[in-house]
Amino acid sequence: MRTANRFTADHAYRWHLVSPDGQNVCSSSGVQVTVEGPLEDVAACDRILLVATNENQYFADEQTFRNLWTLDRRGALLGSASSGSFVLARAGLLDGYRCTIHWENLPVFRELYPHLEITSNIYEIDRSRGTCSGGTAALDMMLKLVEQDCGHEMARRISQIYQHDRLRTPDDRQRMENRYDLIRLSPKLAEAIDLMQNNIEDPLTPQEVASHVDVSLRQLERLFRKYRDTTPQKYYLKLRLENARQLLLYTSWSGLDVAIASGFSSHSHFIKSYRDVYGRTPREERVPDTDRSE
Repeated sequence: MRTANRFTADHAYRWHLVSPDGQNVCSSSGVQVTVEGPLEDVAACDRILLVATNENQYFADEQTFRNLWTLDRRGALLGSASSGSFVLARAGLLDGYRCTIHWENLPVFRELYPHLEITSNIYEIDRSRGTCSGGTAALDMMLKLVEQDCGHEMARRISQIYQHDRLRTPDDRQRMENRYDLIRLSPKLAEAIDLMQNNIEDPLTPQEVASHVDVSLRQLERLFRKYRDTTPQKYYLKLRLENARQLLLYTSWSGLDVAIASGFSSHSHFIKSYRDVYGRTPREERVPDTDRSE
């Protein structure tokens, strides 16, 4: 927005930094962010963009939610960077809209809000909602909003200022598991991994995965050995345990619920598998929060 103002005579944008309670905010990197006041003092604006940390899936300030709903009724676009999607979802403001979040948070986000239309794209702008996966995707989403306001040439010019090689679109997917490199090296393996990632709670057998991607089980095993130095079974288990770890760290679910959501029919098997990979039990993963049941 600042760069857009450099190229427009009437300065296309004005912005304000606010927080839920009007107090200054210390970012997770230790940077003190000075704000102008509380969110409730914002009477009207074109867009509200939320920035939040991973812990904000527990954010439950009703006054903030009411303020966001009021701004929504007044026609503001509500958007977020990375984990800010948790806040919008918890407020019920993503119902009926396409949305996204950083790929590390996708497992938790999908478990908490199964009714939402969640994609793994770098950003989504759906009518009066704009969510992105964070990192450089925030730049892409802002460039798209500038393009809507000021035209394609302005957006292209700003992208050049930031040495951004191209204007990425919402159709660009997040780079999960070096996905694009993997597609280039082995499309069948990329397809198999996508299938595994989309079937965590009800895992498929290696034979079923091979059948779905139209290769033999032996071919599938060779691909995993060649490009991932493991077996399909071990790789799938790793994906399910990573899913479980995200749920343990960022939800208050019981260990049994986490186990079921990660495809384990036996709680004891889940605990043993988790300890074998991470060197600690699911309960120990949550220390110092000892109030949550295993």
